[in-house]
Parts: sequence; C-alpha cells; structure tokens
Amino acid sequence: MLTALAAALAYLIATRALARNVFNPDADNSNALRLGLLGVLLHGALHAQLWWRAGGADLHFFAALSLVALGMAGLTGTFGRRQRLDALGVVVFPLAALTALALAGTGARSTGIAALDWRIGLHAWLALLAYATLALAALLAIMLWMQERALRARQFTRLLRALPPLTQLETLLFRTITVGFALLTLTLITGVLFVENLFAQHLVHKTVLSILSWAMFGILLLGRHLRGWRGRRAVRLTLGAMLLLLLAFFGSKLVLELVLMRG
Repeated sequence: MLTALAAALAYLIATRALARNVFNPDADNSNALRLGLLGVLLHGALHAQLWWRAGGADLHFFAALSLVALGMAGLTGTFGRRQRLDALGVVVFPLAALTALALAGTGARSTGIAALDWRIGLHAWLALLAYATLALAALLAIMLWMQERALRARQFTRLLRALPPLTQLETLLFRTITVGFALLTLTLITGVLFVENLFAQHLVHKTVLSILSWAMFGILLLGRHLRGWRGRRAVRLTLGAMLLLLLAFFGSKLVLELVLMRG
C-alpha cells in the first residue's frame, strides 16, 4: 500500500506542476514529467510486488486497468515534452494515480499469465500495449476536436495556445493510431494463433468487438491515406473505435469478474 501511495503522490505532484504551467507553452515542464516518470516506476514496482505474492502476473479487472494507465503515463512522461503534449499529463497522471490506489485496494486475486503458456502471455501484453496506445490516441482526438471547435468559433483562448499547432496535433494523432493499430493487429493475430476456443461463449463478445474496432481504425487510416480524412471525421472514428475496444476488453471483464464473479 505504501508503494501505491508513493506512486499516487508522485503522479499528483506532477499533475499540480503541469496544471500550473498548462497555459504557458514556453514553461519548462521537464521536472514535472520526471516526477510523473517516478510515479511510473513506483507504479510498476507495485505490480511487481503483487505479482511476486501471487506467483505470476495477475490480470484481473483492476490490474489490467492499472497496467493500461501505467502504459499511458509512461508514454506521456517519455514523449510529452518532445511533442509539446505536457497537457496530457493533467489527465493521464491522475488517472494512473487512481488506478494504482484501486489496484492496491484489490490486491492480487489469482495466479496470472506467467503460469500459462508464453504465447498467451505474449497475446495479453500486446493487447495491453495496444489499449494504452490507442487510449492516448483517443485523448489526442478529444484535444483535436477542442482545438478545431475553438478555431471555428474564433475563440483564441489560453487553452488553445497551450496545445500544439493543429497540423502537428493531427499528425501525432495519426502516428499514434498507426502504432496502436499495428499492436492491435498483432494482438488479434496472436489471439487467432494461440488462444484456444477464441469464439467460446465468454470470449465471443470480446473477439467480435475487437475486430470491429480494428476495422474502424483500419478504415480511418485507409481513408487518411487515400482521401486525406481529417478533422471531425477522424475524431468520430477514433472515439467510436476506442469505445468498441473498451467494451471488448474492460466491458467483458467487468461483467465476468465483478457481476458474474467468474475469473
């Protein structure tokens, strides 16, 4: 629990520092992002402690949620300053703090993927990386929507000035989606190759929704390449595909583990 509290404290101090400078694009947020990365290290140590006690990597609902938030925080802390996306930390770091505390409260529930075949482990880790990357893409899409809306209304607010230029933000969005799409593709391929009974009753919804999400991201990238899709269409498709992905993984886990009480 102490590790979780330390991680949450580092995240929240980093959030406070970033929020104080969010409207100043010239502010040096390097120390704040380093504090965020300290939170990431402590957050990772929390998972390691729980896995050691459980005898394997546990991926129950709160553990999986925490790992996705951990991945988002790690990406934000590493690339935020380079891409002028420090403002992402104001959302991502508190989310990571909450999931770390939730994980500490629930603890490790069962022996996890380390006790299973390495191929299933590979599939699970690819899925978590894909979810973390595409969740960041969804946040970027929301930022892009806010920026476009402000520009259309000619509302040149301090928040607008805090964001990267529109073209840079849009380019970063599609780069992030491309990486996430590649990871999601590998997730689906390893699922087909390595997961037995992929269309069993407790997996069919997850599989179908994941494929639909993958198709939407693929259509968006194809439309971008062939027809130059951008703006509101890109935002809607990104958020719609991410919603399907959230329902596929966390929706099914929530129902199975917290409602039906099945592992």
